Amino acid sequence: MRRAIAFLVFVATAGAAEEIKDFGRDRLNNSPRHGEWVDIKSGARTIKAFVVYPERKDKAPAVLVVSEIFGLTDWVRSLCDELAESGVIAIAPDLHGGQKFEDLDAGRKATSALPKEQVKADLDATSEYVLTKIPSCNGTLAVCGFCWGGGVTFEYATANPKLKAAYSFYGVAVDTPEDAAKVACPVYGFYAENDERVNATIPKAEQLMKSAGKKYEPVIYKGAGHGFMRSGEPNNPQVREGDKKAQDEAWARWKKLLEQL
Repeated sequence: MRRAIAFLVFVATAGAAEEIKDFGRDRLNNSPRHGEWVDIKSGARTIKAFVVYPERKDKAPAVLVVSEIFGLTDWVRSLCDELAESGVIAIAPDLHGGQKFEDLDAGRKATSALPKEQVKADLDATSEYVLTKIPSCNGTLAVCGFCWGGGVTFEYATANPKLKAAYSFYGVAVDTPEDAAKVACPVYGFYAENDERVNATIPKAEQLMKSAGKKYEPVIYKGAGHGFMRSGEPNNPQVREGDKKAQDEAWARWKKLLEQL
């Protein structure tokens, strides 16, 4: 079914700004699983979140999903559906306030303008919602994120003691002993070989996490570039073999980890 997922494809034309094209509704429209939008109170604000429930007869763990810089796109929502297919409740808070971006620069600017305190407050509110307002949740909570969201995921692992696992996809890692000491759960990293900007943060994080007695398991996927979970979609006409292979391997690893929740 994952092969049917539509994708986001980068389109660059001469003299034009690089753009992101948002696809992903094919999987959502054809999914047998229940997905819905919910309202979540976050301080004085109300945010939206997209939830997909697995088809199972018992209660399930939940995974918070933190998007890339492009907002809560259809691709992110289709990934929530794939997580639910793997047996977990997936919930993606709309941290960008309803904004989705095709222009890369606009996405970068909007994301960099998000106050860190607000992002944390929204994730805290979403966590509380899952654990207290979703009866089918078994009380186990994890977090994942991609690119910017991958960095947020590692950072959030230092801030929420209720987390049982964190899955950081090509996001920067912790870089201070103080942050490493605060990490509340095992962190599993998924990285691309051709992404030294991010990968340069791994060795120091390994040392810091080891010194703090924390579990950190980074895996670097050969031949892949940054963003391979999205760009590796087989329906992408510009898909690169390295990204596709890395996406397959990452999903296989991730699904085994999800079974351990």
